[in-house]
Amino acid sequence: MSALCVLSFLLLFLGPNSNAQRGARTLPRGLDQLTDEADVIVHGYVTSAKDEPHPQLRNLMTVVVSMSVKDTYKGKPQKSIVFRQYVWDLDPRRDISEYGKGQELVLLLGPISEYGLTSPVGLEQGRFRVLLDSKGQAIAVNGRNNFGLFNSVEERVRAQRLQLSPRTTLMVRRHEAGPLRLTDLEDAIRSFARTH
Repeated sequence: MSALCVLSFLLLFLGPNSNAQRGARTLPRGLDQLTDEADVIVHGYVTSAKDEPHPQLRNLMTVVVSMSVKDTYKGKPQKSIVFRQYVWDLDPRRDISEYGKGQELVLLLGPISEYGLTSPVGLEQGRFRVLLDSKGQAIAVNGRNNFGLFNSVEERVRAQRLQLSPRTTLMVRRHEAGPLRLTDLEDAIRSFARTH
């Protein structure tokens, strides 16, 4: 495949974007939009991640991620998932480090392309690391420290005449950035997934 074809593919695959994540650009999206755009939303643990060339487009580096699934918030429930993601970084070890073995994640994965590629919706926005805070509570934070996760969400929810739980409504109104309790993130995702 010629370099021009690969470049054309990447431009089509990336589309028009604005905020950079190492080599890739993404538009800021609210959690309701991320949930709507995702085909599959899972919570689980990385069992392996390895970088390898794409099987058909040999000039493209990819990372193949396997996860055991603890819970499915959107899509067909499954015990495990394997997906192939294009490596955005010139140093593929950084993309692999985002999927460290044993790492607990909530992933909002977009549709699988005709080339078998997918990625979290909004890249770093749709990939939440699950950690324990100083009190031992599970918290979730995406690659943007959850910044802007609820921008304009209340207006969009109101325009669509959707009903959110009182707890989710309060979170949408008050949260600006920083970790969220995992249970709050799950409640919000389930609320948005039910409405679409």
